[in-house]
Amino acid sequence: MARGSGSSQSFQLKLDLHSGVPVYRQIIDQVRAGIATGALTAGDQLPTVRQLAVDLAINPNTVLRAYRELELGGTLETHQGTGTFIGARKVGRNDAERERRLAQLVGEFAARAGASGFTVEELLERLRESAPHPTPRR
Repeated sequence: MARGSGSSQSFQLKLDLHSGVPVYRQIIDQVRAGIATGALTAGDQLPTVRQLAVDLAINPNTVLRAYRELELGGTLETHQGTGTFIGARKVGRNDAERERRLAQLVGEFAARAGASGFTVEELLERLRESAPHPTPRR
């Protein structure tokens, strides 16, 4: 899916059209998750809007919306004529904003998972499995 340097060659977006989460949001979340896990790194090239729309069989405007939001947040950089890339700049947030956002994400995730019948223990186990490098707790 993504091309360029690093390990992005194995990064693939997968949509769940039955999840209730808007498709553009799934794209945003998966790109951010790819960056968080190291599957995508600064400078990695993403497919064009048109190519991703074809690959995922969705409307190009949906991809454009996701890319624009990621670009506005500093996650992506688009260079006319060369493509869309993972940005090099880190988006800085203060600690209070970071904690607030994490609490919001955890709450949303736990609610969606609970509504699907998953327990907190199942979530924790899967999160540990998906972590690229387990980090010791402090």
